[in-house]
Amino acid sequence: MTVPALPRIDTHSTVVAAAAGDVWHALGETLDRSFARPRSARYARLVGVADRTASGPRPLVEGSVLPGFRVADADPGRELVLIGRHHFSTYALVFRLDGTDDGRTRLQAETRARFPGPLGSLYRLLVISSGAHALLTGRLLAAARRRAEQVR
Repeated sequence: MTVPALPRIDTHSTVVAAAAGDVWHALGETLDRSFARPRSARYARLVGVADRTASGPRPLVEGSVLPGFRVADADPGRELVLIGRHHFSTYALVFRLDGTDDGRTRLQAETRARFPGPLGSLYRLLVISSGAHALLTGRLLAAARRRAEQVR
């Protein structure tokens, strides 16, 4: 899948002591659980996300929806591309899974986004420059790692 033509914001990664298939499954469950929380729904309404409710098949496939994101592409065990938009940004979150020589899996999350206009710039300052996005992405990856490693 070609990643949407948006500026790269950052990349975070973790190494998971599990096979890519287990990590893929854990990632999908973690995303569903994380974005189904009431706090996520309130945030989605506040910023005016295009997709506000979860829908579509599980495990995630192209066209499935998480609050704030639509699955643009899903290559099980390899790559998951989520896209979204709201009042202040158009964005993509790309998860890549790569096997390591020792049977573990590197799980990587790359964020791409555009923040148009003065309100977009302010939003970027509040979410990206403040470190909040990095903190939340790190927590998401850690939760997926813990879930995948529990399967073993």
